[in-house]
Amino acid sequence: MNNKKKLFFFLAFILATSCSFDNKTGIWSSDEEEKIRVSELKKEQKNIINIDKVYSSEDIFSENVTLKEKIILSSPTRNKSWKTNSLNAQNFLGNIYLSGVNNIFLKKKIGKNKFDLSKIISSPLIFQNQVFYSDDTGTIFKISLDGKIIWKQNIYRKLYKGVYKNLSFSVYKGNLYVADNIGFVYAISLDTGKLSWIKNHGIPLKSSIKVFEDKIFLINQDNRIIALRAVDGTNIWDIRAISSFIKSQNFLSLVVSKEGDVITISSSGDLLKVNGTNGNVYWSNNISGSLFEHATDFFKSSDIVLSDDDIIFSTEEFIFSYNIYTGKQNWNRKGNSSSVPIIDGNKIFLVTNNGYFVILNKENGKIISSKNILNFLKKRQKLTKIIGFIMGSGKIYSITSNGFIIVSSAVSGKTEFSKKIGDPVISKPIINDGSLYILTEHSRIIGFK
Repeated sequence: MNNKKKLFFFLAFILATSCSFDNKTGIWSSDEEEKIRVSELKKEQKNIINIDKVYSSEDIFSENVTLKEKIILSSPTRNKSWKTNSLNAQNFLGNIYLSGVNNIFLKKKIGKNKFDLSKIISSPLIFQNQVFYSDDTGTIFKISLDGKIIWKQNIYRKLYKGVYKNLSFSVYKGNLYVADNIGFVYAISLDTGKLSWIKNHGIPLKSSIKVFEDKIFLINQDNRIIALRAVDGTNIWDIRAISSFIKSQNFLSLVVSKEGDVITISSSGDLLKVNGTNGNVYWSNNISGSLFEHATDFFKSSDIVLSDDDIIFSTEEFIFSYNIYTGKQNWNRKGNSSSVPIIDGNKIFLVTNNGYFVILNKENGKIISSKNILNFLKKRQKLTKIIGFIMGSGKIYSITSNGFIIVSSAVSGKTEFSKKIGDPVISKPIINDGSLYILTEHSRIIGFK
């Protein structure tokens, strides 16, 4: 209860404040107010670990199902860039071409690991054979594929030095667009790293940043959905979903359809579809309801993935499918994963947080196959969780928090081998131009092929 009280006073404060950033000087209109806000943010970050531990779900997926049908995959597609957190605005990954993980061609420690927090940092981005990522101090690096630093940028004043920073990125029209867990949104030049513009919303931003047709879309800590102009960061519209009492460190899910509509899940379990042009709400559903044993204040979900007419995502207890046009639920199925589901044809592939590789029928949610892949590790190595997974050339590459890659056949479900990375992993894997990239706890970027 002490943690709740501390967060209550923090939230009451930030809800009462709404400041604007001077783009030319970077000076707050009231520096004392910002010092107080930063102090409260530091306290909140210290408390959040205990809150997550206390209220994490114990009801985990543990069902083994033997594969009894043939799985046919599409041909792997080869991407030449990875410009946003989950490849594209729809978070649709599919079967991506990967040459393998036998050889390490990039292993470079660049940046700092300053904060002793249980954290997940945003995955690297890759554009024009150059890698973009950040450390937990908020320093952004642009490096070549051989690990050479091209430029680095940190926009934060000394005031924010003691605050852990989790940045989200998108590459769009010559800029790297950035949002953080303090409240800053800014754009920097891809070529030079120089700041193009910056805004401070005064409230932490809690979603991956999406840029689509010259508009930036985000969700803040108070479940406010925001649309900004990409050219200068000025507001286009914003709407507020139902707020929740506890503010989690976890990112909230946000995707943009190919038609430009925004679909989000708030921290109180509200699934919304919003017109990306004017902010009008098409429909809204609360998905927590009686399905969950835990209060909506602790609701968490994976990233949403859009596939045809379906909205698919996983929570800590269930996997869901909704119709994108009506908002009606197609089906739900027991299961838990913090990673975006991967869809290929009429099959859904996911790896649960506790290590079950699951294949489902996309139409009805029926489990086709389920197998615990952590059993492949030695006994002492099994005490871990899945940070993220990806499909590469018909295989599932699952990354564990204690530093292993577990490789399974997406066709048979059989675990083939594991590979020790070395460091604990803090980012979900990405595949670009046939190579796999991850970021480790010690700010080490590793590339496999």
